[in-house]
Amino acid sequence: MVYRDFQDKKMSWLGMGNMRLPLTEGANPTIDKVKAQEIIDYAMANGINYYDTAVGYHSGESEVFLGEALEKYPRSNYYLATKFSIFMNPDYKAVFEEQLARLKTNYIDFYLIHAIMDNNFQSYIDSGCIQYFAEQKALGRIKHLGFSTHASIENFETFVNQHEWDFCLQQLNAYDWIYGNSKQKYDILTSKGIPTIAMGPVRGGRIAKLSPEAEAILKEARPAWTLSEWAFRWVKNRDNNFIALSGMTTLEQITENVRLFQDDRGLTEDEEQIFYKALEAFKKEMQAPCTDCNYCIDSENCPVKINIPRFLQVYNTYKVDGDFGLRKKIENVDSPGNPSDCVFCDKCNKKCPQTIDIVSIMRELGEYLD
Repeated sequence: MVYRDFQDKKMSWLGMGNMRLPLTEGANPTIDKVKAQEIIDYAMANGINYYDTAVGYHSGESEVFLGEALEKYPRSNYYLATKFSIFMNPDYKAVFEEQLARLKTNYIDFYLIHAIMDNNFQSYIDSGCIQYFAEQKALGRIKHLGFSTHASIENFETFVNQHEWDFCLQQLNAYDWIYGNSKQKYDILTSKGIPTIAMGPVRGGRIAKLSPEAEAILKEARPAWTLSEWAFRWVKNRDNNFIALSGMTTLEQITENVRLFQDDRGLTEDEEQIFYKALEAFKKEMQAPCTDCNYCIDSENCPVKINIPRFLQVYNTYKVDGDFGLRKKIENVDSPGNPSDCVFCDKCNKKCPQTIDIVSIMRELGEYLD
C-alpha cells in the first residue's frame, strides 16, 4: 500500500468508503455483516487505514456496523471519518455525541460538514456548527475538521473562507475535471493549502463501464489495464490529493483496488490525453446533443405539451450518472406533460435540427416512470 503524508500522519492512499457495503437479500435488505466484515478485515490486513462513513449511509446503519467491525483492532491502527448533515438533524451537538457512541470511540479523526450545496451552505454557516466543531477539535474530540462539497464555485468559495479547514472531500475524477467544476475547486483548495480527499474517483462506478468506442480507445492504448485503473491512476497525478476514497461492495473490488495502490504510478502526459479522448467519446455517445433551440416544442408541436428540452437534460444526466434520483429529477421538471404521456406522433423528431431520436428517449424515460 502506498501512503501519503498528511500533517504528522501516514495515510493509505486508498480509503475505504462505507456507503456501498454488501446487502442481504430479500424485501428489506440490510448490511450483510458477514460479507462486509470480510471486506473490512481485508482492508485492514492490506494496509488501508482510512474508513469513511456518515449518519445517513445505509439508513443509519453504516456507523453502527463500522464501530462493531473495527472494535477488534487497536484504535491507533486506523482513522475514522464521519459527517454532520444539517438536513438529517440540525442538532449538531446531539448528533456528534450519538456518532461517538455508534462508532465506539471517544474521538473522530476526520470530521466533515456534509455535502455543502447551494441550498444549504448558508444554513450551515448560520447554525453555529462550524464554531462548535472547532471547539471539539480544540478539546481533542475531533482531530481534523473539513467538509465535503457539491456546491457551485461561488458558494464553495464562500464556505471555504469561513474557517481554516484541514482538508476537503471533493468530487475528483477525470470526467468532472473536464466537464464539471472539479478542477476549479481543486485549484482553489490547492492555492489555499487545503489538501483534498477524492470522492468518486471512478464516479460511482460509471467510469468503470464506458461506451464501446470509449473502452476501445483505452484498451488499444493499454490492453492489460481495467477502466478503473485508468481512473485511479489519473487521481494519482493530483499532487494535492492524499486519499482516493472508494466505496467497495465486494472482495473482488477491494482486491483489485488494493492492487492498484501498490505503486504510485499515475498517467503519463500522453496517457492522460488518451483518457480525455475516451471520455469525450463516451460523452458524445451517451448524450443527446440538445442545443435548447426549442424547435421541438415551438408552435404547439407537442400535442401533450412535454417540455422536451428539460427532459433531455435529465436524460443526459441519467446516462452519465446512472438512475440515482432519476424519478425525482423527472418529477421536478416544470412541464404540463411528462414522458409517460408521449403519443409517439414523431412531430418533435421531424423538427429537431440535431436529428435526436426524441421519441425513443421519451419512451425510455416513460418506461422508467411506469
